[in-house]
Amino acid sequence: MAKNSYETIFIIDSTLEPDAIAAEKDKFVKIITDNAEIGEVEDWGKRRLAYPINFKSEGYYVLVNFVADTEFPKELDRRYRIDENILRTIIIRKDED
Repeated sequence: MAKNSYETIFIIDSTLEPDAIAAEKDKFVKIITDNAEIGEVEDWGKRRLAYPINFKSEGYYVLVNFVADTEFPKELDRRYRIDENILRTIIIRKDED
């Protein structure tokens, strides 16, 4: 099956306890690790949102680079949507230059 390079950013609800934020981050990094070849994981930390999401003005940002088959991003997006502690996500396929 074809593999592509992707990057995803997900924003965790920053009103959670620090341990809960770490658990959410670890949960999604593990999901990616189990299904893809993980690259760099950047912990951007707590940042102000451009606009309020669910009446919240800050979120905890995490960026992950990975290589996976073409079906995995759909499954990852589904899992993001199920989790109520994830405010926003984006999954981008990177161009191979």
